[in-house]
Amino acid sequence: MAFDASTSPQPYPSAPRGDDADVLHGITVPDPYRALEDEDDPVTQAWSKAQRVLFDEHRAGWPARAAFAGRLAQLLRAGSVGTPAWRDERVFHTRRTPDQEHAVLLTVDPDGTERALVDPGAIDPSGATTLDAWQPSKEGALLAYQLSEGGTEESVLRVLDVATGEVVDGPIDRARYSPVAWLPGGEAFYYVRRLPKDAVPEGEDQFHRRVYLHRLGTDPAGDIEIFGDGMDKTNYYGVSVSRDGRWLTVSAAQGTAPRNDVWIADLGADGADPARPELRPVVVGQDAKTGLHVGRDGRLYVWTDLDAPRGRLAVTDPTTPEPEHWRDLLPEDSEAVLEDFALLDGAELDAPVLLASRTRHAVSEVTAHSLATGEVLHQLELPGIGSVGGLSERPEGGHEAWLAYTDHTVPVRILHYDARSRTVSTWADAPGLVDVPAVRSEQVTYRSKDGTEVRMVVVSPAGGAARQPRPAVLYGYGGFNIALTPAYSASILAWVEAGGVWAVANLRGGSEEGEQWHRAGMREHKQNVFDDFHAAAEYLVAEGWTTPDQLAIFGGSNGGLLVGAALTQRPELYRAVVCSAPLLDMVRYEKFGLGESWNDEYGTAADPVELGWLLGYSPYHHVRDGVEYPSVLFTVFDGDSRVDTLHARKMAAALQAATSGDPATRPILLRAEANVGHGARAVSRTVDLSADQLAFVAAQLGLEVR
Repeated sequence: MAFDASTSPQPYPSAPRGDDADVLHGITVPDPYRALEDEDDPVTQAWSKAQRVLFDEHRAGWPARAAFAGRLAQLLRAGSVGTPAWRDERVFHTRRTPDQEHAVLLTVDPDGTERALVDPGAIDPSGATTLDAWQPSKEGALLAYQLSEGGTEESVLRVLDVATGEVVDGPIDRARYSPVAWLPGGEAFYYVRRLPKDAVPEGEDQFHRRVYLHRLGTDPAGDIEIFGDGMDKTNYYGVSVSRDGRWLTVSAAQGTAPRNDVWIADLGADGADPARPELRPVVVGQDAKTGLHVGRDGRLYVWTDLDAPRGRLAVTDPTTPEPEHWRDLLPEDSEAVLEDFALLDGAELDAPVLLASRTRHAVSEVTAHSLATGEVLHQLELPGIGSVGGLSERPEGGHEAWLAYTDHTVPVRILHYDARSRTVSTWADAPGLVDVPAVRSEQVTYRSKDGTEVRMVVVSPAGGAARQPRPAVLYGYGGFNIALTPAYSASILAWVEAGGVWAVANLRGGSEEGEQWHRAGMREHKQNVFDDFHAAAEYLVAEGWTTPDQLAIFGGSNGGLLVGAALTQRPELYRAVVCSAPLLDMVRYEKFGLGESWNDEYGTAADPVELGWLLGYSPYHHVRDGVEYPSVLFTVFDGDSRVDTLHARKMAAALQAATSGDPATRPILLRAEANVGHGARAVSRTVDLSADQLAFVAAQLGLEVR
């Protein structure tokens, strides 16, 4: 089918509509815009070019864009800092100064000299290269780090000499999502790598991972595979080695399933060979997640949600690692989710201390406990009602811990805890000084369709009437056990400063209330997530925060699926939609990108029952002719190797053809961006994207920005 702009009904470009359909389990599933799946097809390219022209025409009429771009740039000049990783007296951490596009990985020598080790901006001045992960050796003399180009998240692994900055090993490709577990001495490490493309079936080159042992300076082609053969092709693997090098732990999870299996091997046993570790099952075949950590005291610490949906911490001897030998050190809390822990056992302490980080209804708290008994000693004083992450201690022991803190008005800062004095102080602030607007944040509780209580944080302008109908944005995610907790956001602050309201709903499907909360929003229960979201919108209207004609919804990735379902299920409830990097064709999602690794979260079309779940809400299949849909802005990225851009193309074409809304006032638009992917991006690109999104919504909701 040829694309002919001269015959296109204005203002939308004519899409290549066909009669494609799948017959699945006796059900015919139409797919009229399947031709748009092939982004290299000349017809798709012509259609996409016309969509870019249409988007540019509309963007030129958004009066708030310049103001938003300027304010976002100012707010992002706060920069960033990362939690430090200590190796004896050497420290590694990241920092982004106000004028940098990406954070730089730094080291501070024992004499206090600070040096840049990996600077993505210097490596690639275009800003398209990102630092995905890094891991110092146990002695701190070497650093393994992973870079990606163009947002692809492909993670090429290299090793540099920390003293000289010279790259001494690599590149090792196919290392996406790979941990690095160094052996003592820095001569070898375990890592995860995909099999080469020519060794796997066509179309499966993003899967088939294995755990390998790599010896520094050797050809990666000769690396020794130690784990993964014969297991599920979508498996992700974790690997770690204890501080003393004795204990190796390996985990395996099928795709993003909320369960994993874990093994442990004694590398110090007589005759043990790191290239052929004897891995002993710890938890295999259980419907639970488990993490293992061997402490400096020789005990095996087990974080698990086995029989504890909000998480618990148990201990045992690593020579008897099975669940029947576990003893709870931190039992499950009935309301708070155990997120992380740190061990402080320096000789200078009267008694060893255990730090535990929990989230209680999406708000972080950190408590100190006796490491021997788990008894609570005290609660750490945090700067506000916010989020904590990156809890870390010195690997050789000590009395100190570091943690990252942020909330709606505080850029990430690194806090320092001293167990001797029980005090918390600031170790590093974000390096830029910014004028943060005064806002009011409050957590509210509302009831979903089935009566379930759901929490939501509403951020509004400080001062004046707390509740009055304002242009509002409702944001949600609701999936993959991911929690939405308070965090500094330039977009939220810029929007609220301009007079709007921003609400973040803690929907089922996330981890805000533990694993049961997650499972209540996945698979056959996915509609609960959408019901929670609709109920959040209805609450905001009923309580006087906004009106349906002043309400926009935002979501990205799984959140893009959320808002796609919301706009097709309740089009009258929302005025505008920002749908970023979305999943929208839930019948064919497994065929593209990393989709096949998500079928435990959503279900698979290969199963007739699960196909019914998917067809029940798949946004692309619920677009109906003659409905006045909200205005929609789809944003996609051509380097996105997780969610294929075809979802947004097909959905945009379907909505443009079906909506009865006035294209001038309720447009359906597609914004495509090159050389960037699903995740990390340069600051200037963040500003451009966010300015477009906020300006689009402001124009639709009538928010005037000065």
